[in-house]
Amino acid sequence: MKPQIRRIVIQVEEIHQEIGRTIDPPARKVTVAAVINNPYAGKYVDDLEPLYDLGAEIGGLLAKKGVTALGVKPSEIVSYGKGAIVGLDGEIEHAAAILHPRLGKPVRAAVEKGDDIIPSTKKMGGPGSVLVMPLTNKDSIWSFDHMDATEISLPDAPRADEIVVAVALADSGRPLARTGT
Repeated sequence: MKPQIRRIVIQVEEIHQEIGRTIDPPARKVTVAAVINNPYAGKYVDDLEPLYDLGAEIGGLLAKKGVTALGVKPSEIVSYGKGAIVGLDGEIEHAAAILHPRLGKPVRAAVEKGDDIIPSTKKMGGPGSVLVMPLTNKDSIWSFDHMDATEISLPDAPRADEIVVAVALADSGRPLARTGT
């Protein structure tokens, strides 16, 4: 199953100052979100495996776009996260089918490695819903200085028959992190 993409949004965040202190180099995060058609909106389907492959395809695409948006080598990505908002004619299991079974492998390939899980969140919602995604170090989930979050909201998505799928990447930890490694 190929994703039917309505739009892709790339949001880059750079933090240059925190509490009057200069962050050099700036702490940077990117969230890349795709608004896709939900092929199972409005109906119950037992076998969600076609969404697994859709997740793999969209995950790789979003991660590659994120690395490009940050302008770094794939190996310079240190943290990642993922999330989805399912429009109200779908079900939360549609997000789980996209995010969990197969999305991780192409994301890890795009960021050269990734020994630990990609933290995630999923929810139901309508246009303008906020998706808050956790970020953790791609190779050490217990790296406290990399535990962070990012969020995105799209004013026109998801429509009832859509899903917003997002991948978040960072090339640094939290600015001024000092709670442990």
